[in-house]
Amino acid sequence: MTLYISFTISVIFNIIVGCYIIYLLKKFVFISQNISDLFLTTKAFKVFINSMYGMESYHGEPMIQELIERIKEIEEEIEDFRDIFEHTLDEELEEELNAAQEEEE
Repeated sequence: MTLYISFTISVIFNIIVGCYIIYLLKKFVFISQNISDLFLTTKAFKVFINSMYGMESYHGEPMIQELIERIKEIEEEIEDFRDIFEHTLDEELEEELNAAQEEEE
């Protein structure tokens, strides 16, 4: 009788733990995708600011230069988090942004 009760408790416990693990994995994927999107958005913004800085009317503007430097700092911080969640990156979009950034340089 105690074996039957122990087995039942064990099965119930394993089901609860399994559901909790699935819940955590869903959260992990959600966070990972959002960090990747944030990184790519920041990178696209950096490319835009760099192209704007290159325009004749804005070239040499100190506020835009400072904005570029601050974006680099933010990008580095996001990159640290992105490295943790690297498995859900959108590689195609990132390659397009890298190509656009290389064209600007």
